[in-house]
Parts: sequence; structure tokens; C-alpha cells
Amino acid sequence: MNEDLAVCGPDFVVVLDGATAPLGVDSGCVHSVARLVEKLGAQLVLPLLGRSKAPLADLLADAITAVGAEHAGTCDLANPDSPSSTVAMVRVTPGHVEHLVLADSPILLRAPDQQVTVIADNRIDLIPEYTVEVVRRLRNQPGGFWVASTAPKAAYEAVTGTAERAEVEVVAVLTDGASRYSDRYGHSWEELVSVLDTAGPQALIDRVRLHDTEAVDGSFRGKRHDDATAVICRLAMPG
Repeated sequence: MNEDLAVCGPDFVVVLDGATAPLGVDSGCVHSVARLVEKLGAQLVLPLLGRSKAPLADLLADAITAVGAEHAGTCDLANPDSPSSTVAMVRVTPGHVEHLVLADSPILLRAPDQQVTVIADNRIDLIPEYTVEVVRRLRNQPGGFWVASTAPKAAYEAVTGTAERAEVEVVAVLTDGASRYSDRYGHSWEELVSVLDTAGPQALIDRVRLHDTEAVDGSFRGKRHDDATAVICRLAMPG
């Protein structure tokens, strides 16, 4: 099952990537990761469609709280292995492009001069090893990494910021299964955005799949294959 989710509106993009627990690990939750992603996406979309002016981190904290309340009676929300998700959000206003990134789903902003700015949260890449014990100990903890799960405070650990609308021509939002075209396989971020802009998301994902198949064992960290999602938005220039 694909545990990515992309939701777009007239002035926003939300991309989520659910994290699957290793086999044999008790998450304390009777629900699937895919359900968490769907519920979290639904909670985020409502205020964005309603043109809320609240900071993106507040919207995410409220969404985590609401999703937790829905299943607190059936699941152990204190379990450190509870289902979780990355979050990447973009909201466009007449003067600005706001962004939020929590965990490894980056946002790329391409300026009219074709320069690409990468908005990324690489803290998960800094953990010493991907054992269950280490991930459990460092997940949603100071000095570790942060994801959307059961703790609303994680929303305020996200990478957030604002760019001038006139300085952004194209926005790309990716899960790590698509961003690995650059951060694992070495293509420039400019090339990645160019592929999206000229050939579309499926062309990017096809190239990633080819790299995944041909990669030599031991040459990469993490899974050989992963869900991959890419969204590209071309912004009309203000005025």
C-alpha cells in the first residue's frame, strides 16, 4: 500500500509520507500508517481551504491533536513506536510563499533566475544507525529527529519560513522516495526541478526507479525502493 499522500488546493500543497514500523514492532495502535496519513491530511486541509491565517506550525499541531483525540480510546498514544508521518506544506499568499518541512520530505523553490532553494529537514539522516532501539530513543526528542505522530509539540520543531512571492516561480514538494534522485543519486536539484517542469512527476519517478534497480548493494542507506510522490506548482507572477 502506498503510504504517501498529496493534497492540493487553490493556494496550498500538503505532502505526507507515512513511516512503516519494522515487522514485529508493536505500535500500540490498531490503525494502519495509511490511516494516520489520511486523517492527518484531512485535518490539515480543512483550515487551509478555509483560508486560515494561522501559522502552518499551529495548523499542524492542531491536526496532530485532533487525530490523536480520534483514537485515544483505542490506542496507546504514549507508545514511542506509534504510527508517524513526514509533513511538507506550502501556502501561497499574494505577497509570500510560506513553507513547513518536518522530517525528510523536502520543498524546492525555484526563482525566476532558475536558482533552486532547498528547504529540508535532515535530522533523521544524522542519527547514528537505523536500529529499532536508536530510532525509538531519538524520535521526537531533543537532539534527535521529529515527525508527526502523537505529540503536537513536534509541529514547532519543523523547518519553517517565508519567501517573497516575486522570488518564487516554481514550487516542488517531494517525499524522500522522489527526492533521492538528487540526495541519493547525485543529480542536481536544478535538474530535478527541470525534469518535473518539462516532463512531469511520472518521468522523475521513472528515473528514480531505474536508479533504485541499478544501485549496488551497500551503496545507499535505507530501503532500496520506497513510495515516491512529487508535486510541482507553477506560480503566476504577482501583479
